[in-house]
Amino acid sequence: MRTASILAVAAALVGSTTAQYQYVRQSTNTNSPVTSATSNDLRCNVGASSGTGVQTATVAAGSTVGFALDIGIIHPGPIAVYLGKAPSTAASWDGSGANWFKIYELGATITSSAITFPASDKSSFTFKLPSSIPAGQYLLRIEHIALHSTGQPQWYISCAQLNITGGGSANPAKVSIPGYVSANDPGLTLSIYWPIVTSYKVPGPAVFSG
Repeated sequence: MRTASILAVAAALVGSTTAQYQYVRQSTNTNSPVTSATSNDLRCNVGASSGTGVQTATVAAGSTVGFALDIGIIHPGPIAVYLGKAPSTAASWDGSGANWFKIYELGATITSSAITFPASDKSSFTFKLPSSIPAGQYLLRIEHIALHSTGQPQWYISCAQLNITGGGSANPAKVSIPGYVSANDPGLTLSIYWPIVTSYKVPGPAVFSG
């Protein structure tokens, strides 16, 4: 089975889909996941610690933005989206430090007979940037965590570079990546096949909705 390749080959910003990698950092591990919960590659993927040569898109706080995928999601698992405020420019930031907060997630649907993940088969995702966050430059990070191999989660990740205007003075609780999830998090180690679980929490912090 072919896995989802680079998430967010084009960022769908300001109502239109942009050119491939115009605002999105290109990794060097096409079609391969990150498999360690402690790897620095969890930030923006392998080979994507710098945004040199990538443009930074200007969008307003409260805007709807998103990611388009080169290959639709195949493996079951959740989607989560994070913003990380860059200490300086988005292009120069490697994603280190406790600067990240979650702004969107798409988890599981559970019935008496199965757990399924609505992200499967999707090829684009849209969501709103919080309207209350401070203006500045950010990395916008999307992750798909594939859970088809029990106890061996696979992360597919991409980062876009944003210059967010407007906004307010909210100060969301922030986490570091890696460090935002534990390798033994139940949302990473569960079997999605049997026994059928009765609940599922997307790994990582709660969504900031301010």
